[in-house]
Amino acid sequence: MLLATLIGVLAGGCVAAMLALIQWLHHVLFAVEGHEVSGASFIEPWRAAFIPAIGGLILGLVSWLIARRSRLPVIDPIEANALYGGRIPTPGSLLLVFQTMVSNGFGASIGMEAGYTQISSALASRLGQIFHVRRSDLRTLVGCGAAGAIAAAFDAPLTGAFYAFELVISTYTIATLAPVVIASIAAVGVMRLLLPQPSFQVGFAGTLSASDYSLVLIMAILSALIAIAMMRTVTLVEVIFNKSRLPIWIRPSIGGICVGGLALVTPAVLSSGHSALHVGFGAYYTAPFLALLILLKVLASAISIGSGFRGGLFFASLFLGAMLGKLVAFGWMVAFGLQIPGVVVAIVGMCAMATAVLGAPLTMAFLALETTGSLPLTIAVLVAAVVSSITVRRIFGYSFATWRFHLRGESIRSAADIGWIRELTVGRMMRKDVRTIRSDTDVSQLRRDFPLGATQRVIVVDQADRYAGIVLVPEIHRELPPGTTAGDLVHFADIALVPSLNVREAMKAFSSAESDALAVIDNTSERNVLGLLTEQHALRRYSEELDRRSNEGNSRG
Repeated sequence: MLLATLIGVLAGGCVAAMLALIQWLHHVLFAVEGHEVSGASFIEPWRAAFIPAIGGLILGLVSWLIARRSRLPVIDPIEANALYGGRIPTPGSLLLVFQTMVSNGFGASIGMEAGYTQISSALASRLGQIFHVRRSDLRTLVGCGAAGAIAAAFDAPLTGAFYAFELVISTYTIATLAPVVIASIAAVGVMRLLLPQPSFQVGFAGTLSASDYSLVLIMAILSALIAIAMMRTVTLVEVIFNKSRLPIWIRPSIGGICVGGLALVTPAVLSSGHSALHVGFGAYYTAPFLALLILLKVLASAISIGSGFRGGLFFASLFLGAMLGKLVAFGWMVAFGLQIPGVVVAIVGMCAMATAVLGAPLTMAFLALETTGSLPLTIAVLVAAVVSSITVRRIFGYSFATWRFHLRGESIRSAADIGWIRELTVGRMMRKDVRTIRSDTDVSQLRRDFPLGATQRVIVVDQADRYAGIVLVPEIHRELPPGTTAGDLVHFADIALVPSLNVREAMKAFSSAESDALAVIDNTSERNVLGLLTEQHALRRYSEELDRRSNEGNSRG
């Protein structure tokens, strides 16, 4: 609990410091006062056109220099909790924070939430490792860092807490409730002391009728489809840049030029869109301008991330959803008449779009509750969030975070702890005290060395001591022709395990080979025998580890 409180204080301080620096950069670079650049009514054209390109050049050159000297692993909180037991390297986190701040500070159309959660979770991970907390507790502390970061960014402690539960910890228990909530409250308190932000509050005291819920469902489905289109566009832009054969260091600058060109139409496409969201809620936009604004923001965000800028789509999805809600409310009012304020539809769209991108319906429901204080509207948002998330999962299959993991070849669908499975490798489970025989050994010699009942199988190697297969001892004692050798009786000559395989991959190999034991070799080229692993032993070790993790969780609960 004390660590969670300290983590919340650090998270609030980090968010305040980063936000203050971003506002200063926007003031210096774009000549705006007191808010983010996206909320500006006018920016000098040369600033809008060229500053994102300059930021892209700086980002590309710095990243290129760092990549040449040493490779810093960047592990975000979701990946850390899923694969590494909550361990987050600090140097890689600092690099990501720098890249995110350069990207956002120079106007790239991405949010700061990745930087906020990264540094806060990395500090939490470091503190947990200093105090040698258990693996499950370290994962909870990482969630406390992420919760504090989001809570401070939105001035919404419940939103931050459930962001951690749904995305970073991937489970909710009574034991994790107190530290996560305390971290969120501490972060919000520190943020209000250091850098109070304009409160984003929308009052709504009415109720929604059954006909209004048809509009809610339409908003949810449209939000999901646009979110999918945006995520697909990010991948398309990356493919285009990869096929262009442009040097990696110049790609962000090219992307910055494209974003700058879009910003000449409207500054709202720059940066995260947080200020543009505040302005957009109260502004009157025509339907054609709203449609254009949505299209430009989708393109700007996709180009920014696809070209190499670093950041997230959380803030951008909030802005897109709100503008989509205003557009749909406008059309619904013309066609059928609108019984509820248009801003209510905008909030439903905002939360439905963010759910489609994040995959966190309860988080967005609590954001609506803390923003409006309206229970009827919160229920409508929850309905929209559930429909939106189901639509994305059925059509697309991933949230933005898990989609990025999928593109990297990682099969991560959530932050659920599967890292221990990867750590339970064949190399850790195998028997090393195995006896081998040469493939030219005569069957009579085999019968003398391996009588029935002595063992079940023997590993065979060739003249160069490379793996050649497995001989089953009962087959040695059958009636065989004279001159039969071990090489004539081998099975599984082309199937073997390597030490790096995890227990699940090993079980798949046993199933496909239809064998209850397989040899372990160093690699497929040298094929030196290292040991033997049986299916029964692998299952027992898997069950033991599963029980241990379950007992750990129960003891904490």
